[in-house]
Amino acid sequence: MITKLLKSANKKLLPKDYLFSPDWIVLGVNNVCNLHCKMCDVGTKTIETNFAQNLIGTHPINMPLDLIKKIIDQTALFYPKAKLGYAFTEPLVYRYLEDSLNYAKEKNIKTTITTNALTLKQNAKKLIDANLNELYISLDGPQDIHNEIRGHKKSFQKAVEGIEEIFRLNPKQSVSVFCVITEWNIGYLKEFIAFFKDFPLKEIGFMHTNFTPQSVADNHNIIWGNKYKATASNIEEITIDNYDLDLLWSEIKAIKQNQYSYNISFSPEIDSKEKLVEFYHNPEKIIGKRCNDIFSNIMIKSDGSVIPSHGRCYNLNLGNIYDRSLKQIWNTKTLKQLRSDMIKNNGLLPACSRCCSAF
Repeated sequence: MITKLLKSANKKLLPKDYLFSPDWIVLGVNNVCNLHCKMCDVGTKTIETNFAQNLIGTHPINMPLDLIKKIIDQTALFYPKAKLGYAFTEPLVYRYLEDSLNYAKEKNIKTTITTNALTLKQNAKKLIDANLNELYISLDGPQDIHNEIRGHKKSFQKAVEGIEEIFRLNPKQSVSVFCVITEWNIGYLKEFIAFFKDFPLKEIGFMHTNFTPQSVADNHNIIWGNKYKATASNIEEITIDNYDLDLLWSEIKAIKQNQYSYNISFSPEIDSKEKLVEFYHNPEKIIGKRCNDIFSNIMIKSDGSVIPSHGRCYNLNLGNIYDRSLKQIWNTKTLKQLRSDMIKNNGLLPACSRCCSAF
């Protein structure tokens, strides 16, 4: 509790001189994905956005083994309590997944993976043998809904086979499932939960759509475009007007009234129908209080370049692991200035209004 209070005070009063270590080193281990999600700029091939460029804008396709070992070595040296988050673009098809996980295990660094689980069954034993700490699986609803959104007629079935294999190998493995709420799965969220009623999951989390309309990006860029350029993001195939918010609100209320064997969460937690409408139809309205991820995360791309937070953040150059140490990058002038500018602007910039880091 004392540490939490000290961190909060440090963020508010001296954001340029943040004294605490990162909690996460987020890894963009490759630049490819094996699915085509409708709510993702990579899946829709909208490659000019910040989000897409953060995920697939660097080369080589796979982070070299010597580079990820260097990252692991420096994490062990400078920030041994930080977790390595294999998150982008699809870690299970990363060429050096097994080697790097085992190397992290040797260095006593905790590891997590966020995956679409298409190839989870084939990789399950590797993850268990490497003592993976947490597995986060991204699914979009019941079978037919998920498969339509992901553009693969068996992606849900394969993910479930992978989850079953994980629990067969290690019934106590920490596994959580996360679902992005979109126009296509509203009305199917309760069915989605019901499918997993007999699985020993840690959590099922629902994430309201993270999106940046062009109007929000334009207004942001009037003020901040020279320093922190924003782009529209994750709206190519999404039509907000198609979201049935009456149905969604009734479903959220019904889900929260029930008891489950695992935790159920929503991000953000919205407590009224009016606030739900505001979230989707007034995206310029800031609803979060502060970006905490710029004080807890950095993301390293496949070429060693580093950006703040994770794939949804501004495409800033904080340095490169080939040239600078992890400790130097965590305290680099560019990141210090971003932290300061965020705090001076009440915690968030205009284009941060519907980013998951704001909630």
